[in-house]
Amino acid sequence: MKNNSLSVRLARLVGLAILATIAIPTPMTAQDKLFTLEDLNFGGTNYANMQPKNMFLTWWGDRLIQTDVEECNTIDALTGKKTKLFTLDEINLWAGSNDEKYVRHLMNATFPYPDKPLVQVGNRKAVILVDFEQKKIVWQDSLAGQTANDWNAVSRATAYVENNQLFVVDADEHKHQLTTDGSREIVYGQSVHRNEFGINKGTFWSPDGQRLAFYRMDQSMVTDYPQVDIFPREATYEPDKYPMAGETTHTVTIGVYDINTNEVVFLNTPNIIKGGNAISPVYFPLKSDSPTDSVCYFTNIAWSPDSKTIYMFELNRKQNDCRLVSYNATTGERIAELYRETSDKYVEPLHPIQFLPWDDTKFIMQSQKDGYNHLYLFDTSGKELKQITKGEWVVMEVLGFNKKQKTVIIASNEKYPLNRDLYAVDINTGTRTSLCASGVHQGVLSSSGTLLYDKWSDPTTPRKIDILWTSYKSSKRKIGPQNLLTAPDPWQGYRQPLFESGTIKAADDQTDLYYRFVKPHDFSPAKKYPTVVYVYGGPHANNVQASWHWASRTWETYMAQKGYIVFILDNRGSQYRGRDFEQATFHQLGQIEMQDQMRGVDYLRTLPYVDMNRLGVHGWSFGGFMTISLMTNYPDVFKVGVAGGPVIDWKWYEVMYGERYMGTPQDNPEGYAKTSLIAKAGRLKGKLQIITGYNDNTVVPQHCLSFLDACVKAGTQPDFFAYPGEEHNMRGHASVHLHERITQYFEDYLK
Repeated sequence: MKNNSLSVRLARLVGLAILATIAIPTPMTAQDKLFTLEDLNFGGTNYANMQPKNMFLTWWGDRLIQTDVEECNTIDALTGKKTKLFTLDEINLWAGSNDEKYVRHLMNATFPYPDKPLVQVGNRKAVILVDFEQKKIVWQDSLAGQTANDWNAVSRATAYVENNQLFVVDADEHKHQLTTDGSREIVYGQSVHRNEFGINKGTFWSPDGQRLAFYRMDQSMVTDYPQVDIFPREATYEPDKYPMAGETTHTVTIGVYDINTNEVVFLNTPNIIKGGNAISPVYFPLKSDSPTDSVCYFTNIAWSPDSKTIYMFELNRKQNDCRLVSYNATTGERIAELYRETSDKYVEPLHPIQFLPWDDTKFIMQSQKDGYNHLYLFDTSGKELKQITKGEWVVMEVLGFNKKQKTVIIASNEKYPLNRDLYAVDINTGTRTSLCASGVHQGVLSSSGTLLYDKWSDPTTPRKIDILWTSYKSSKRKIGPQNLLTAPDPWQGYRQPLFESGTIKAADDQTDLYYRFVKPHDFSPAKKYPTVVYVYGGPHANNVQASWHWASRTWETYMAQKGYIVFILDNRGSQYRGRDFEQATFHQLGQIEMQDQMRGVDYLRTLPYVDMNRLGVHGWSFGGFMTISLMTNYPDVFKVGVAGGPVIDWKWYEVMYGERYMGTPQDNPEGYAKTSLIAKAGRLKGKLQIITGYNDNTVVPQHCLSFLDACVKAGTQPDFFAYPGEEHNMRGHASVHLHERITQYFEDYLK
């Protein structure tokens, strides 16, 4: 296999100061310290000190504010000069400093009104608005600790959930109860569809703050998964509602509350049937004689600028027919279908439409219908006016708009697939203007969109923070970025490993796949090293990026320090490479991914310093599934594996994610049989440790336990460890214990 060096391409496309396939060494001295997991792991006691220096920033209109523990400062965009705005002591003096109002730090301070001297601060008991010019409280909210708290700056009304019921408290502190039937089974105002389709909340205020759209999820028909809390004297039953692929799923409807009338209407969505004065949702059982093309999922709720119309995407259960539909927010009646997108695989709406701030009749929609996620301009009749961006690259985020210039500010990987760079895109012409140096950038726009602060890194830069100008037309002079922070290397003085990146060809012999190497600090090509393949491999993730250390996980540094090489490859199916790259795994999860990972193994075989007799593999979640897949499908290749939270059979995974990629067990029995690891338990040869959170509600324990049962029947001998009380990922200091356990397993059986 030919190894395609990135050296020339990276210099040409990215302009980085290093070559992609050349290591990034740090000179070693006799005083170089060794890392511990307390340094490297996010649950470690010294982890915070090992992170690149940072700043807490926010915008007050177009004025940049540094929010620190003790004070807030304005920062001049041209000079970077800081001027004190107010201190923590002053805020507490103006607030009265009693237990309900006491503010302990200013790092989370926000400035919700671009043209008013008001700061929003608080703690978990209360939120207050302080006029820092008049030096007094102008509003307070004692509901900060409630579930699903959602405050609107325009009306100063707050939506929240208490005892399963949805409430709104208006600006005059009048409490309105919107629901009465809320329960564990009838969920209001919270995220639905298990956070798929870009959903992360359940309430949506209109622009004028007078109406609230909210989710109602009926999961009474969904089977309970029997989780158990072991910590009381007598263990208690704490079931999760968990709709598995091919089984009955929940029903979602959307209510709209009007503050002025104190009334709720429900949108007349396709899963609503009306009878007399009743409106009842229709849930979606999945049986052999029932269709699976009914509308099932509602996502990406957006409001019209005049607060009269609601827009959202409606998706059928097969997830291959997606429609953008408008509804009258007053009556709940359906107005029109504005757009429809179908696929022979799946359509995945992840972003709400966004109206142009200067034209209420036009909006931007994101779609990858041409093969890559791009921006399209529509009018409110549903007419597609133009494709704004185009090319074999991905729009990764829309940051917002520069209203004066009539541009949209985006993040994309146009320059280089591993980048995340910022651009201003002219809505009329589609012309793109680069705003930043090459790297991985996280930008936040000011109120008008003329400025942004940008936190970024590249493979040799831990972190920089710049102020950037998004305006480029009719400027008398070009204003360069104002650097606010160049973070020093927090690992200076430690024995740092070598980080490298490059490409190999996928199993199709055409597609470039990007990899990362992490090697011991004293690496010698004349030696042979035990090597661990770290793998994720699933959708909506990529491990290799052109950020600091090529986005290396700190556990990889710990392993390199112990004398291992760690190899990471992003196979087909991972994100930001376009629709066909991502959908190559459709209906056969793990199969294409394994083929690509084995091409990585073939590449390792060509390297004289990789000891192929000491090859291990490790991954978590989808990566745990990949780890056991590789261990059982290629039992003579991998000597040791550690699989965390692994999917074992996709029929036990949840409806939304599982059916998108695998269909249902009824419709795709061959795919489910081929990808299941139960029948492969007897093929296990190497040492395998399986780890799970005992109360994992994402990949439920049934997966691990069923595989163990299959191993018992087959006579194979995996090891198993469970973390009581933990869910899918170990939290807090348990994560340090977890990574020490993973490391020790390789130390015991691979080294």
